[in-house]
Amino acid sequence: MAMLTDIATLEEKYIELCKKHGTVPNTSILSAFFEAEDKKSRNQRCVMNLLVDRVMYEDFHPLFELCNEINASEVEEIDLSVRSSCSLEDQYVLSLIRSVNQKLGRVDVHDCFGTSFWRDVFSQGLSCQVLNVRSLHFRKLNIAGEFAQLHTLVLDSNRVTGFGEGCFSCMPNLTCLSMCDTVVSDLWTASAALLKLPSLEELRFQIWVCCSESSTQSSDENMSDESKKSRIEEDFSSVFQQMDPEEDDLESLNAEVCMREKVSKGNILDETNDVGLKYISTKASPICSKKHYRIYMINSLPKLKMLDSLAIRKSDRDRAAETYSENFEHLPYRRKNMESVVRVLEKRETRSSRWKSRSSYTRSLCAARMGSSAWPLLHSIPFGRFGDESRSLSPRQFEYHPLDPSLMVYGTLDGEVVVLNHESGKILRYIPSHGAQSSILGLCWLKTYPSMVIAGSANGSLKLYDIQKASTTLNTTTSHTTSGSVTFDEFDQLTSVHVNSTDKLFLASGYSKDVALYDIGSGTRLQVFANMHQEHINVVKFSNHSPSLFATSSFDKDVKLWDLRQDPSQPCYTASSTKGNVMVCFSPDDRYLLASAVDNEVRQLLTVDGRLHLNFDIVPTGSSMNYTRSYYMNGNDYIISGSCDESMVRVCCAQTGRRLRDVSLEGNGSEFSMMFVQSLRGDPFREFNMSVLATYTRPSSVSEIVKVNLLAPRDHIEEQSCGLHCYPSNSMGG
Repeated sequence: MAMLTDIATLEEKYIELCKKHGTVPNTSILSAFFEAEDKKSRNQRCVMNLLVDRVMYEDFHPLFELCNEINASEVEEIDLSVRSSCSLEDQYVLSLIRSVNQKLGRVDVHDCFGTSFWRDVFSQGLSCQVLNVRSLHFRKLNIAGEFAQLHTLVLDSNRVTGFGEGCFSCMPNLTCLSMCDTVVSDLWTASAALLKLPSLEELRFQIWVCCSESSTQSSDENMSDESKKSRIEEDFSSVFQQMDPEEDDLESLNAEVCMREKVSKGNILDETNDVGLKYISTKASPICSKKHYRIYMINSLPKLKMLDSLAIRKSDRDRAAETYSENFEHLPYRRKNMESVVRVLEKRETRSSRWKSRSSYTRSLCAARMGSSAWPLLHSIPFGRFGDESRSLSPRQFEYHPLDPSLMVYGTLDGEVVVLNHESGKILRYIPSHGAQSSILGLCWLKTYPSMVIAGSANGSLKLYDIQKASTTLNTTTSHTTSGSVTFDEFDQLTSVHVNSTDKLFLASGYSKDVALYDIGSGTRLQVFANMHQEHINVVKFSNHSPSLFATSSFDKDVKLWDLRQDPSQPCYTASSTKGNVMVCFSPDDRYLLASAVDNEVRQLLTVDGRLHLNFDIVPTGSSMNYTRSYYMNGNDYIISGSCDESMVRVCCAQTGRRLRDVSLEGNGSEFSMMFVQSLRGDPFREFNMSVLATYTRPSSVSEIVKVNLLAPRDHIEEQSCGLHCYPSNSMGG
């Protein structure tokens, strides 16, 4: 067996290498030798701590050559730290890390390196045991390289928002993961990524710090801010030892932790009066504010032993399983066990007795496909530019065609009406705006005359178009586009239009307390129903099957049902919300009314009498400008809900209210920009498909229509969105 080079000899070789390259030995490297020798003399583990940010360019070559000697020395471990900006270029630092890969222990760095550096590290992997990365500017984390020796990963205080599908796939020995003070918010993709860590035992997205009631309050009052910060940022092990609730009967800690309601950051929270302990939540990521966050994580990660510095007991798991089943659907249509698509197809071919109907087969197939990936396919419909390159089509409202699964109509912010094949992205018909440009806020197809569509603009313009007679080219000058249109009396400050089930009448509402009734056949306005609400009526909707029933939603907090056969001065009933109503719609079979009020107040009412059937209990943000819109998907089975201040679409069972999935909208491109929901519709022809009208947070971006397929894995081919303007969200229209 070859003799290992001792530390003193190693230091001498380093000095010789410095002479060879004509440079003075680096004092921080010499200090690292001294500290390693000192640890050896005290029979401690011989660890050499190298401060890379103190290594200059002239120090690189001697140090790089020395690394080969270090690998054959009595140094047991090399720890690399970058505490401030580094003078070495990325490729040099990467070469140093790779050269000591065999004995790499702890790597502690912040993001002073470029994108290519991190892509190399995350794709190729490292052999270190502990990796601590701070101030990382990647929004989408995708650590897919081999980290076979890694047992602790600290990603605190980073801008990480979500996870790639390959993230954490090669970390078989990772037991501790910390992601405090990040921007992670999606329970579904987070838990799916974490399930790829077979050895994960300790996880934290926040830190619950506990202390004795008798001593800590007084000490906290006398403690400086810097001291408090130092105490909070303790090492993993010490915090975990400090916070093991198995020693005390902390029953209340295992109840749902809803940070928005129960924790104000930096304020001590008295959770357990009976044992005299106090708790403080620090460095919490947004995911911690999700309702039933702790329950969801405990149930989804069966091997986890500690979450957010609090131990998980058997009673916690039992309670988590019970609460999870009450509030979540693991698979659609209440399927409990996930089957592969192949298995479902085999059962269909062998005509298993389980398949009592085609719908049962379809539902099981949907469950199998959805269960195969937590990352649904998101695809932005491409909108081609035309004419003047400084302009582009920017959608403001859209509707699926009632009969043709491939068609969609959308109205633009500039008042244009466009019919396109949303499967191919090809524009089939184009109708330019006439007169002053004004956003299209209301669109509605006629069902018995499927080439006809009514469009209403914010300036009050109301027109009926025959798309068969519209232009097939994006030509803004042709007179051909105006033929086949019918103009109705204007409805000032319009926000909504809707046609009844017989295609004979339509209603219009807007920034007024009135609703106007129009006759489509004659092109006339029949009546204006005045003062139907105390404030403006944002949306009006006819019933899907009864031609005389319609509902109105207003910011006066009321939803009302009306019948044209009765006295229009009195509604059939009034149902009230706690906040202003943004919109209302009927379920496809007219059994229910779905009412959406400001800031995620979504309720399902019985159409017959307005009684509350379900409150979907979505956590509010606290914003009075967070306008929420909700629609049905898969017939009456599910509802989809999104809000203009959030980048999330919630999918809930319309029969039980249980949450099936949250879908995070991600912008195209490398910046992983977030998109906010302006409107949305369930695809009437495809199970678990929807389209979302969304806007970017970044400047120089127009709105987009994003198609979401919950049954298909996410496409890895990113399309670059085109756009020149960013438009503010508002409350107009559905």
